[in-house]
Amino acid sequence: MTVFNAKVTVRLKNGVLDPQGKAIEGALGSLGFAGVEQVRQGKTFDIRLEADSKQSAEDQLGAMCEKLLANTVVEDYSVEFSTS
Repeated sequence: MTVFNAKVTVRLKNGVLDPQGKAIEGALGSLGFAGVEQVRQGKTFDIRLEADSKQSAEDQLGAMCEKLLANTVVEDYSVEFSTS
């Protein structure tokens, strides 16, 4: 078994309204940060897991996203592996 470190990023799909991102965008403008054209919020999960192979780890992480971490109707996700 090998230990894999992964970062899963979940974001709203393009075209899905993002009221939290819009509120942050407005707040940044109110704080004097000019030039912010758009803010989209998301979430990140740092996951460390044991698997037989990188493919097995990718498969497990995909299943985790599909079943729990992301609402795939309105969210997309990506998985990145790191060495630390």
